[in-house]
Amino acid sequence: MASLSSFAITRKWPAQHPDRLQLYSLPTPNGVKVSIMLEECGLPYEPHLVDFESQDQMSPEFLSLNPNNKIPAILDPSGPEGEPLALFESGAILLYLAEKTGQFLPRTPARRHETVQWLMFQMGGIGPMFGQLGFFHKFAGREYEDKRPRDRYVAESKRLLAVLEQRLAGRAWIMGDDYTIADIAIFPWVRNLVGFYGAGELVGIEQFPEVRRVLQAFTARPAVERGLANPRRPAAA
Repeated sequence: MASLSSFAITRKWPAQHPDRLQLYSLPTPNGVKVSIMLEECGLPYEPHLVDFESQDQMSPEFLSLNPNNKIPAILDPSGPEGEPLALFESGAILLYLAEKTGQFLPRTPARRHETVQWLMFQMGGIGPMFGQLGFFHKFAGREYEDKRPRDRYVAESKRLLAVLEQRLAGRAWIMGDDYTIADIAIFPWVRNLVGFYGAGELVGIEQFPEVRRVLQAFTARPAVERGLANPRRPAAA
């Protein structure tokens, strides 16, 4: 087995527990997908904060693990065939962890593919569209006088919420009674939309009672609460 010290990223973020899965992340919607999954699975892991303010994601060490300079990324010392495995892209990491542990991904082929379908719905739709809405509503884009870009993403976010609302009617979770990686992928983004972005009123979240119901159930899970706090940001001075 190769030592984790052979991976350049460990020079910037040394592994205090090299037998544990190493998580390089930030508590953003994409980042907490993986920390929540790790908490739900019960896998021991060591979280490392990738500080965007310090441009950690552009460091040679981080780029050696993820050339796309995005969080999250992982380094699993116990990958396939017992060799370390480095992975980036949150959806790919969720699939890997589900297959590694045999949890939160149905075993029957049809149900498995249906779950992956909803994971891709988040990756290709909810994440990019909610993120753009956040830019135009909360961040630099809010200063733009032309509100047509913002309104475009408001309309698309409403459409995506309506798709979710229809799917969740009569179901406890996206896949019915089974809580899966689809929920772990989707609901951190819904939480961020109405919380951190403060766009609940803008998208008419009150019109989506099923989405609100499942979001409440999601955030009430102890593993979700723990995962949302990892990696911990440094305390303000």
